[in-house]
Amino acid sequence: MQGMIGHHQQALEMTALLASRTASADMRKLAQRIEVSQADEIRMMQTWLTSRGLPLPDEHAHHMNGATLMPGMLTAAEMERLAAATGVEFDRLFLASMIKHHEGAVMMVQELFSTPGAGQEAEIFAFASDVDADQRMEIDRMRAMLKEFQR
Repeated sequence: MQGMIGHHQQALEMTALLASRTASADMRKLAQRIEVSQADEIRMMQTWLTSRGLPLPDEHAHHMNGATLMPGMLTAAEMERLAAATGVEFDRLFLASMIKHHEGAVMMVQELFSTPGAGQEAEIFAFASDVDADQRMEIDRMRAMLKEFQR
């Protein structure tokens, strides 16, 4: 949960770039779906941690030097490249980067479920299963969108 909050926060940082860098209504709709789901999941994870007396991670810990990036997260250089892009170049790079980011979340869920005794609590199992299903669905949607940009 603690690592996934930073992971989701980076997705929100990526979608925030979209408003000033794309002309695509479809990209804006995609960003809105990602923003709503990731923000909602961050709130759920914060509530889960707080209810157990566990510390909340700094939402920007992934920006700190030496921070270990969770699977699929963009490096500072990759984020800079994304922030510098505009138009169709941005759209392509955003989709490729967000696909990578979502695949990292799927890997984290798979790792959770493959760890003996982990993910047994009903709330965690349901949350992780939802993350897995949502991320896979968005990956499929983004791959289809990326194909359209490559034509």
